[in-house]
Amino acid sequence: MKTTNQIFTTVIAALLLLSPVTLLAQEEAPKRPELIAVTTMHWNMDMEDFDMKTWKAIEKEFLEKVIMKNEYIMNASVYTHLFTADNTELIYVQTFASWEDMGKFADRNTELIKEAWPDEAERKAFMKKRMAYYANEHSDEIYATVPGVKLMTEKPTKDMVTYVRKNHFSFPEDGTKEEFKALKKEWFDTVISKNEHIKAYYPHVHAWGSDRTEYMEAFFLDSMGDLDKMYDRNSELLKEAFPDEEAKKAKGKAWSKYFTGVHGDYLYTWIHDLSK
Repeated sequence: MKTTNQIFTTVIAALLLLSPVTLLAQEEAPKRPELIAVTTMHWNMDMEDFDMKTWKAIEKEFLEKVIMKNEYIMNASVYTHLFTADNTELIYVQTFASWEDMGKFADRNTELIKEAWPDEAERKAFMKKRMAYYANEHSDEIYATVPGVKLMTEKPTKDMVTYVRKNHFSFPEDGTKEEFKALKKEWFDTVISKNEHIKAYYPHVHAWGSDRTEYMEAFFLDSMGDLDKMYDRNSELLKEAFPDEEAKKAKGKAWSKYFTGVHGDYLYTWIHDLSK
C-alpha cells in the first residue's frame, strides 16, 4: 500500500509534460509555492479500534520525521470534514516551488522514512499502523497558485475553519486575461485584504486533474460564526468601494461573465499542529 505522501509517483512523468497555466501569470514574491497537491483520503470505517488521538500522534510523528525534513515540500497541512457531502473524507495538501520539486519529493520521502525507521520490521509496522486508518480509495488534484494571496499575520496556535469555494470558469469569448486579472486584483484590494474576519486567503486554479474549469478559493476563519460575519463585511466593503449602485452592478456583471454561476461550498477543520 502506498503512503499518503507517495501517491503522486505514478503521475510524475505525466506532470512534467504539462504546459504552464496561462490564464493567470505568476506574480507572487520569490519563494512562494507554484503548485498545490491536494489528496482526498477517506477514513477506514471498518477499523474497530479507531482512535483520533492515536491517529494524530502517528501523523505528527510522520510530520516531524519526514515531512518537516523534506526540502522539496514547502508547506503541508491536513483538513478534516466539517460540513461536506462526505463525512469520511480528510484532505492532505502539500505545496511545491516547481514541477521539478514535485518530481523529487516522493523519492526524498522514501529516504527520510528509511532514516527515521532504519529497522525494516519497525518501519513496516509503523507504516501499516499509519495506513490502517485510511481506506484504499483516494483522489488527487493539482492546482497552480495565482496572485492575490492573503497570508497569516502570525502562526496559528489553534485549529481553524477553512471555507473552500469551488467555482467554474466559463471562458467567455469577449473575456481577456488582462480584464480578469484587473477585476480579481480590484476584488482582492477592496474586499479580501480589508476583511478582518478573513485571516488568510488562497486562490488557485486547475493544473492537473479531473476538471480544468475549477477556480478554488480557500478562506481561513477563526470560527464557524465568522463565516456570516465575513459575508456581511464583504457587503459593507463593496458598498464602500462602489457607492454608486450602477457602478457596483457593472463590476459584478463583468466579473460574473467569467464563471458559469455554479459553485460548491465546503467547510473543513484545519489542524494546526499537523502543518508545516
